Amino acid sequence: MAVKIRLRRMGAKKAPFYRVVVADSRSPRDGRFIEELGYYDPTKDPVVVQIDGEKAKKWISNGAQPTDTVKALLKKNGVL
Repeated sequence: MAVKIRLRRMGAKKAPFYRVVVADSRSPRDGRFIEELGYYDPTKDPVVVQIDGEKAKKWISNGAQPTDTVKALLKKNGVL
């Protein structure tokens, strides 16, 4: 099973926010996921990013691959 750390879109039309989740790569973008790691809100003036670093490191050490966007968020938060 290929596991990805990726964004799950939430919120209203034209006002998105995202949850950072661990999901099977075959599941749909907003579908079933394994665990929630945090959230990302680009609509606020200072962009809000809150990610549980310990859970993210555990999943990456177990072989989960972050997407490009999530990898940038993890680097910005100091997890990677």
